[in-house]
Amino acid sequence: MKLRSTVLAAAVAAAALSSALVGTAAHAQAKEQFFPVLVYRTGAYAPNGVPWANGFVDYLKLTNARGGINGVKIIWEECETGYATDRGVECYERLKGKHGGATMFQPLSTGITFALTEKAPIDKIPVMTVGYGRSESQDGGVFKWNFPLAGTYWVAADVLIQHIAKKEGGFDKLRGKKIALVYHDSPFGKEPIPLLQERAAMHGFQLSLLPVAPPGVEQKSTWLQVRQLRPDYLLLWGWGVMNSSALKEAQAVGYPREKMYGVWWAGAEPDVKDVGAGAKGYNAVTMQHGAEPNAPFVKEILEKVHAKGQGTGPKDEVGSVLYVRGAISAMLAVEGVRAAQERFGKGKVMTGEQVRWGLENLNLTQAKLDALGFKGVMRPISTSCQDHMGAAWARIHTWDGSKWQFTSDWYQADEQILKPMVRAAADKYAAEKKLQRRTPQDCQS
Repeated sequence: MKLRSTVLAAAVAAAALSSALVGTAAHAQAKEQFFPVLVYRTGAYAPNGVPWANGFVDYLKLTNARGGINGVKIIWEECETGYATDRGVECYERLKGKHGGATMFQPLSTGITFALTEKAPIDKIPVMTVGYGRSESQDGGVFKWNFPLAGTYWVAADVLIQHIAKKEGGFDKLRGKKIALVYHDSPFGKEPIPLLQERAAMHGFQLSLLPVAPPGVEQKSTWLQVRQLRPDYLLLWGWGVMNSSALKEAQAVGYPREKMYGVWWAGAEPDVKDVGAGAKGYNAVTMQHGAEPNAPFVKEILEKVHAKGQGTGPKDEVGSVLYVRGAISAMLAVEGVRAAQERFGKGKVMTGEQVRWGLENLNLTQAKLDALGFKGVMRPISTSCQDHMGAAWARIHTWDGSKWQFTSDWYQADEQILKPMVRAAADKYAAEKKLQRRTPQDCQS
């Protein structure tokens, strides 16, 4: 009898301990917000993909070092896409249900974005495309789950045309000018074409479209066309090795680099470092920021992450253009979660659906951005049900042979041109997919 009592007591104690451990694990899990991180650290686009990924992950580490998101710590898992759409979809499917469910996805690829746009509404997971993706997804009335925060390729293209017009002395001076677009022959590279065609019709400049087959190492035939056309200005919509290849070809055919303007994915250190002085004078539009080695958040990452041996990549890249871009992408995601907590409960783990609401109700004032360490780096971002972009500001920076320097004031994309284009493209998408625009009631949900 005594033996039976002893065994029974041990069993009860074991069950209680097991229950306590399960409860502790569940509690720990409940305090972790899962961020899937789609990256490409290998392949032709790795030189540009790596610093972005390092900046993204370092900012997540900084957020945890700051105490998390109102006490909720971030966990993450990387998945290598190689910039391939099929691999990006595989990563999405593998990660979307892990660790209680994905907070959001940032594809870092317009092609992957197109694919995930179909999946996000079903899985109720927001897709963030910070400075890329579908330009018409700014329209939250149709694209409920897409967030092209801080700018789209139509914003970039519009600002570039504004800047060129300013250099020429006004939009009327663009009549008869020749502007060429050398672009990555992919959904990414094709994105600015509608905006450029609209501006060409308005101002009378001749637009030449010159596609480059990915990954863009071989461009000799393209630059023979450039040499024949002799455009007054050339826009470069490249990514990865395509950018440095284009600059080398421009040098070879004698096309002036000061007449070249890249998109913000063609204006970072990896694009010019192998060309060096040969790229001097080359310009690019910026996604608000440039190289920011002195930004407060950069100094904080160096102090709280790298100084403790926890940096994701080399210390000397912290603050570089693409590193900062990755950090901005992470910051916007973190603040989307924080905004969701304001409504659904501080200190709680947010679902993808709740984070979608947070991203749609972002109000990052200058004071908030400054407090996060982005003073002098970014301007305010404010989203709504109808506007999932939140800001349309950009500047131009120029490679001086050794570093990037800002060479313009702020420009704002012309909403009188963008809004009708966004609305028309979103309506077309809705008609093709048989979608109804969101109701005012849905905008409150």
